[in-house]
Amino acid sequence: MTPFNYIDEKTYTRIIDIIPILCVDIILTNTEGKYLLIKRANQPLLGQWWVIGGRVHKGEKIIDAVNRKVLEETRITASKLSFCGFYEDFFNDTPFKNKANLHSVSLVFRGLIKPGSKVTLDSQSSSWKFANDLPNRFKIITNKEFYFDTNLNKGLSY
Repeated sequence: MTPFNYIDEKTYTRIIDIIPILCVDIILTNTEGKYLLIKRANQPLLGQWWVIGGRVHKGEKIIDAVNRKVLEETRITASKLSFCGFYEDFFNDTPFKNKANLHSVSLVFRGLIKPGSKVTLDSQSSSWKFANDLPNRFKIITNKEFYFDTNLNKGLSY
């Protein structure tokens, strides 16, 4: 048993209906600089190519969540992990029958795939590939784009 408690579907549906969900997304590249993408087998983004990622568990450190998601979803380990920004999205579709709007905030990391690693997918994905580009929807907000506007007193902008 893991130290993290399982949340039943009814409770989780209620949670995603009222608060954003903290996630991690991981951009992995091979030695040629191509991105590892997985084809999602569930909502949100069913059937779309995406990066590895998922929820952070209560009590789990962010870097532990990053390593867990990479290992769970691909059975590989990444090296040279570094934080590169955040990604925020809103989804109308969730994996649950009773739909709730999902607001996720992902801390985005990048890393390298160790040469010779063999990708083995879990049930969350149906296929994988290396691609030249990240998905168009995946817009990472970096420190350079996220700033506090002190002159106009409008608060945070990006």
